[in-house]
Amino acid sequence: MATLGDIGVAAAINILSAFAFFLAFAILRIQPINDRVYFPKWYLRGLRSSPLSGGAFVNMFVNVDFRSYIKFLNWMPAALEMPEPELIHHAGLDSAVYLRIYLLGIKIFVPIAFLAFAVVMPVNWTSGSLHGSKLTYSNIDMLSISNIPLKSDRFWTHLVMAYAFTFWTCYILKREYQIVASMRLHFVASEHRRPDQFTVLVRNVPPDPDEPISELVEHFFLVNHPDHYLTHQVVYNAKKLSSLVSQKKSKQNWLDYYNLKYSRNQTKRPSKKTGFLGLRGSKVDAIDFYTSEVARLSEEIALEKDKITKDSNYIMPAAFVSFRTRWGAAVCAQTQQCRNPTVWLTEWAPEPRDVYWDNMAVPYVSLSIRRLIIAVAFFFLTFFFMIPIAFVQSLANIEGIEKAVPFLKSIIEVKVIKSFIQGFLPGIALKIFLIFLPSILMLMSKFEGFISLSTLERRSATRYYIFQFINVFLGSIITGTAFQQLDEFIHQSANDIPKTIGVSIPMKATFFITYIMVDGWAGCAAEILRLKPLILYHLKNLFLVKTEKDRIEAMDPGTLGFNSGEPQIQLYFLLGLVYSVVTPILLPFIVVFFGLAYVVYRHQIINVYNQEYESAAAFWPDVHGRIVVALVVSQLLLMGLLSTKEAAHSTPFLIALPVLTIWFHRFCKGRHEPAFKKYPLQEAMMKDTLEKAREPNLNLKEFLQSAYIHPVFKGGDDSDDDEMMEEWVQVPELVKTKRQSRRNTPLASKQSCSSSSSGD
Repeated sequence: MATLGDIGVAAAINILSAFAFFLAFAILRIQPINDRVYFPKWYLRGLRSSPLSGGAFVNMFVNVDFRSYIKFLNWMPAALEMPEPELIHHAGLDSAVYLRIYLLGIKIFVPIAFLAFAVVMPVNWTSGSLHGSKLTYSNIDMLSISNIPLKSDRFWTHLVMAYAFTFWTCYILKREYQIVASMRLHFVASEHRRPDQFTVLVRNVPPDPDEPISELVEHFFLVNHPDHYLTHQVVYNAKKLSSLVSQKKSKQNWLDYYNLKYSRNQTKRPSKKTGFLGLRGSKVDAIDFYTSEVARLSEEIALEKDKITKDSNYIMPAAFVSFRTRWGAAVCAQTQQCRNPTVWLTEWAPEPRDVYWDNMAVPYVSLSIRRLIIAVAFFFLTFFFMIPIAFVQSLANIEGIEKAVPFLKSIIEVKVIKSFIQGFLPGIALKIFLIFLPSILMLMSKFEGFISLSTLERRSATRYYIFQFINVFLGSIITGTAFQQLDEFIHQSANDIPKTIGVSIPMKATFFITYIMVDGWAGCAAEILRLKPLILYHLKNLFLVKTEKDRIEAMDPGTLGFNSGEPQIQLYFLLGLVYSVVTPILLPFIVVFFGLAYVVYRHQIINVYNQEYESAAAFWPDVHGRIVVALVVSQLLLMGLLSTKEAAHSTPFLIALPVLTIWFHRFCKGRHEPAFKKYPLQEAMMKDTLEKAREPNLNLKEFLQSAYIHPVFKGGDDSDDDEMMEEWVQVPELVKTKRQSRRNTPLASKQSCSSSSSGD
């Protein structure tokens, strides 16, 4: 039987673990040798210089200022000092709004925790229904709704509190949705000119036997958007070219290293072996070898580029189309382009950093098949994962297993071992099982063919949330109930089984408390320690770093990881809302998590994470929707629980609660979600007018022409790549069109103007 003492031991273990992580971080972060690991964001921006570059030898590697060790927790107030507007300027709106998710948890659960402890917990504790029952229970379960007898009038308290908690949560959600929507609109209105403000992505361009895709796109938009079309860039299948450029970059890096090595010691030219990993094969001059490799790859790149340019099979039926004004782009992105709704599909182009180029070459017609395959794969992944979940639950319910394996009882009953197993092992085991899941789900999203990193992360986050809900939440409850109440299931009638399940759901609070402490408390502390990046940086610095560019790449600042972080936060919202009425003792653990995580991730966003893209908080509707889902789930579970308690007088009054919650969600969706899905024409016209007044001579075409060129064509490490870029942005010569629609084009073709005067 798990007791409050066992939870106390588990809390002590996790608190000590978190404190040890924080202490280690506080010491390691002030060592000069680790400066690039704990402050990489400032190095990437060129605002911080390495402390290893000067001073005494010892001072270069170890901080000998003992006063800095006394203030080992000063990073916490420092993380909170930066005001939100400055944070947005420093890290972007995505990062600032992501932090607001943690603040949202604090705003919701702190008042709920006070009210639950003042009202709900005394009602549960003083009932005493579990005394004398045959169920396996703990002292914590005596603080839950399971301790209230059947048909009790005390259930009215839980009903009233359910309404109070729901109304408070909805009030905070609406207020936060309104704030974030305003932040997004203000950010979009005030930010500097960006290529994606003027550009739409056109997909499923219909084939035409008489015109190449590039000229076909131009003619279509000259006809249908004659006053606003400016330029376009077709999409190429450049996967092989990308691989060659990557190989050349690696070889060039080795060449730079050996040239640097030779410049420091010219008495002997460096050599290397040509075999596997440089460990076998014939020995050759390293500089000559890599010079010839770079030259060979440069020739292959030139040939591949020439092939891409001349072979129409490399051109995908898609293009980035840019307009003279934001207003023109907004009209095109948000309207249907032709009578057939399956072709000439337009959507806002992702910002250039947000484009996932590998998927730009995926044919549009194959997307539906790919998504069906992934849906089936995700179904099997989700439900087969129940097996390890059941194993984890067997660890969480030792008492139920002791009856089946009695010879382990003497070992398990040792107080320290029992407390460790029940209070720490289940949470850490589940955490280990989930380590590789985000990567698997991200691979699934990439296979589906989404063309932006932000969409990939949001799609992966949605699947991760579904997985967490089914396996971690429902799976833990179902399998845990089966193990915990195994004896009851065997010896009771079928009619009594639903009652046993209803009583047992609140009893899973013990497991979720340990999970919150392991994943939330110790997990946050481990996140700020960055042990894995720390070890990898020093290993790379010792064995792989050859140039300053290598050292920058070895820092590995990482990103927010929305695809794994946000669903994990949503699990805490779900647990808090479900157990706020059922077992309120869980709420303080959640409040501590949100407070601790807010400070930790604010520090990481300011000093560590490097933002890959900016979606202007486009993910917030998903955040809002998942919290509403958690609210509805908590209400339905409470209804089911009260029905097993035979609370016939109070249960019907809960029916209105999910109806009101769903209505609230539809209201917020209609009122605020358009700000995240569409760009108001009024805002677009306002920005265009202001920009025209401030910069009347702006050459917008020059600004946009190379914005959506594939990265492998954009510059490089040497002049060859720069020449390639200049050659690539030159408009290729195209043939004269034979299409009848060409006669309706009001303007000369931008790409074939030399021949536009001749007849068709």
